[in-house]
Amino acid sequence: MILDPGFDLTLRPMKYPVFYEMYKDGIKNTWTVDEVDFSNDIKDLKDRLSESENFLIHRLVAFFATGDSIVGNNLVLNLYKHINSPEARLYLSRQLYEEALHVQFYLTLLDTYIPDPEQRAEAFDAVNNIPSIKAKADFCYKWMDSINEIDSLTTKDHRRKFLLNLLCFASCIEGLFFFAAFAYVYFLRSKGLLNGLASGTNWVFRDESAHINFAFKVADTVREEEPELFDDKMKADLTQMMIDAVECEMQFAHDVLSSGIAGLSSKDMRTYLEFIADGRLERMGVKKHYGSKNPFGFMELQDTQELANFFERRVSAYQVGVTGEVSFDETF
Repeated sequence: MILDPGFDLTLRPMKYPVFYEMYKDGIKNTWTVDEVDFSNDIKDLKDRLSESENFLIHRLVAFFATGDSIVGNNLVLNLYKHINSPEARLYLSRQLYEEALHVQFYLTLLDTYIPDPEQRAEAFDAVNNIPSIKAKADFCYKWMDSINEIDSLTTKDHRRKFLLNLLCFASCIEGLFFFAAFAYVYFLRSKGLLNGLASGTNWVFRDESAHINFAFKVADTVREEEPELFDDKMKADLTQMMIDAVECEMQFAHDVLSSGIAGLSSKDMRTYLEFIADGRLERMGVKKHYGSKNPFGFMELQDTQELANFFERRVSAYQVGVTGEVSFDETF
C-alpha cells in the first residue's frame, strides 16, 4: 500500500501509473520567471494604484515572500518521506522544482515592487513582524510539526495524522491561502492593473492546481486501500481544519482591506473563502460546511477562459503546451 513503511524503488511493474502521468504533465507545464514582464506594473505602482491598493500589494508580496518556501519544506520533511511510491516521488521531485520556481518568481516580484532594501527586509521577515501573516505561518508550522516525531507510518493513527498533514497543505494552504491571494491579484487585473503580476500568477495558479490534484489523488488511493481511515472522526477533523483556515485567512483579509478598497469587502472575501472551503471539503469526501456561493464575478468573467485554456490547447505564451480539462467548479 502507498503508505506502507519502507522505500520502494521499483518503477516496473508500475503500481501507481497515474502519478507517473502527473509527473509527465508537470514537465509539459514548464515556464520560467524570465517570461514575466513587469515593465507596466512599475508604472501602475507609481501612477495608478491608490494608497490602499498599494498597501494590499505590499501585504501580498510579504506573504508570497515565504509562503512557497513553507510548502517546499513540508514536501521534503514529510511528504517525500512517507509516500512509498517511486512514481509519486517522481512527481514530488517535480513539485519541489515548481515550489523553487515560485520562490524565484516572488523574489523577483519583491525586488521589482519594493526597491528599498529596508522595506524588502521587512517583507521577508513578515512571518515575524506582521500579525496577519504570522498567524498564517503559525497555522502552517502547526500542521508541519504535527508529524515531526513520526519516523514511520506503522500504525493507523500515524497514517491518519499523515493524511491530515497532506490534506491540510493541499486544501488549506495551497488550496485556500494561495487561492485567496490569487483573488486579490485577479481583482486588480479586472481593473486593468498589474498585468505582469497577473500573468505570472496564472502560471503559479496552474502549478498549484496540479499540486492540489496530486495530493487529493494520493488521498483517494489511500481511501481505496484503507477506507477505515476515513471515518467520522477524520471527516470532523478535516471540517474543523478548514474552519480554522478560513478564520486564519480572514485575519489577513481584515488587515489588507483595513484601508478600504472600492469593490472589495471583507464580507465578500469571507463568502469567497467559504465557497472555496466547501469545494475542498467536497473533494475530500466531506459534506459542505458553509453553503456559500462565489461572490466574485470578476474571477469567472476575467479569467475562466484563459485559465481553462491552460488545459485545453497549446498556449503560445508558454514553452510547452498543456492538455486535459479543468473547471472552476472543480478547482474551487
